[in-house]
Amino acid sequence: MDKEQVKETALAVSKAILEGRWNDLDNLLDKNFTYTGDGFVFTKDEYIGFMQDMKAAFSNLKMEFPHIVVDGDTASIRFISTATNTGKFMGAPANKKNLVINGIFIRKVKDGKVMQEWQTTDLLGVMKQIGFGALFGYSLFVGLFNVKQARPVRKK
Repeated sequence: MDKEQVKETALAVSKAILEGRWNDLDNLLDKNFTYTGDGFVFTKDEYIGFMQDMKAAFSNLKMEFPHIVVDGDTASIRFISTATNTGKFMGAPANKKNLVINGIFIRKVKDGKVMQEWQTTDLLGVMKQIGFGALFGYSLFVGLFNVKQARPVRKK
């Protein structure tokens, strides 16, 4: 695949998520796809379930991609997401706040499929927007008592 094909395939994943096209997302990800990011490691179905949960919790979700670098079969993409937290997500209740979320994901593409994704998000920036006290308490509870999050489940 050439650089443009790698870039377009990597971006197609985000577009499928934004538009809630879960079958298209399934077709874009390799059967052995893995996601590693922000303390999580997901299989393909867990990743799709996580994205379905995220899409359900945040209305008016939009993404911009101001920087994209392609090197061989890998695309590194800086993103800026905007959304309103209107639903429960990862155990935290909706707060109705408008959020701006910055991060970077790297997607490895082979034969028109995304094989792997690595992501990092500016979680401190998100905490500051949501309200540090609530997230600090939640983080302390989860860390202190070693509470495990349920694995994401893909919806049909």
